[in-house]
Amino acid sequence: MVRVAGQFGDGMFQAALSGAILFNPERQTDPLAIAGGFAALLLPYSIIGPYAGALLDRWDRRRVLLYANVLRAILIMVTAAGLLAGIRATPLLLGALAVVGVSRFVGAGVSASLPKVLSQRWLVPMNSVLATVASGCAILGAGLAFSIIGLIGASDFASAVATAASASGSIVGGLAVAGFGARALGPDRGEQTGTAGGWGTVRAIASGLHEGATAAWRSREVTTAFLGIGAHRIVFGADTLLMVLVLRRGDEAAVGTHLAKFSAAITATGAGMLTAAVVAPVLIPRLGRPRTVVTGLVTAIVVQLGLVTPITIATGDTERRAELLLLAAAFLLGLVGQVIKLTGDAAMQIDIDDAHRGQVFSLQDTVFNITFVLALAGTALWIPVDGRSPAVVGAAAAVYAGGVLAIAANSRRQVGP
Repeated sequence: MVRVAGQFGDGMFQAALSGAILFNPERQTDPLAIAGGFAALLLPYSIIGPYAGALLDRWDRRRVLLYANVLRAILIMVTAAGLLAGIRATPLLLGALAVVGVSRFVGAGVSASLPKVLSQRWLVPMNSVLATVASGCAILGAGLAFSIIGLIGASDFASAVATAASASGSIVGGLAVAGFGARALGPDRGEQTGTAGGWGTVRAIASGLHEGATAAWRSREVTTAFLGIGAHRIVFGADTLLMVLVLRRGDEAAVGTHLAKFSAAITATGAGMLTAAVVAPVLIPRLGRPRTVVTGLVTAIVVQLGLVTPITIATGDTERRAELLLLAAAFLLGLVGQVIKLTGDAAMQIDIDDAHRGQVFSLQDTVFNITFVLALAGTALWIPVDGRSPAVVGAAAAVYAGGVLAIAANSRRQVGP
């Protein structure tokens, strides 16, 4: 329930912010501004995220999740108030930064806690079930936010209403986690009396990145998952910017049409993620985790070249057909990305001990965010405002291919004791 409620709220919050920043006629954005907005939202947290992971392996996760949900609800309401007041983009993005940062912290905490409530043999299928339900709730939340904006009309007021409504996910998540007993979600080792609030915590935070990276490096399968996740997020960042630009083509006054196209693309991606919940439990036992990741990356290369390329060169009557192919690509890339993510979750939950699991999941969040932001920033420097750039698609396919080669090299690496 904690994860499901959080995903619903996150989907609604992110959609509301997308409506406010990307498609609101009151706030015009170019490619560099879009990339800057994502950087402001994700990059600062990505720097401190691994250190926060040390706290998940030191403090009562139940208490951390409870406090985080309460804090997230408060920050969402502050952001909504800022939208309603029509504040400039910078303070608005700072508020959104805080919300996204807490959401990532909650996500890592929930993933790290799952082995405390399930036996190992149920981790892979339950990850898939949770991903199905949670992704569905995220899509539902995003759809509700877009519906609110569409009903009221694209404006700061409409986005503020949708943003405020997204706090419901945090409230439900907080109530759900309150039902667990103290330390029921781990970690196994107790708090160190007398040091939890002093230099012991400082040292734990300072060593979080190093310990998480070391634990991940000692497992070839976890490293393989990180390589696959990193490659996919780079491409996902480039494709996200490309999608926003191509779906804003045409009459600038047709905000409702642009928003509907963007909503359809998000829905297609979410549907692919839902399908992954069925596909992953079938593929992982049969192919093994490394081969599942490689299969996903190879499939993504074909999708990128065959289904994304047309939207960058289509004109006139062929543009509508290219948009439909882009929706198909969104579905398949959502499927591939979620299969890789579920494979990585299983590897980290099975191969990483409880003392370091929170650090590794926080490190995964950092891989997600940094690669996504860097890809956005790099793409924004040379993509035209209408998204017509086949070179971006080709470069993205090359990134996927590079991920396959890196995994091949990693599979031959000797792992020490």
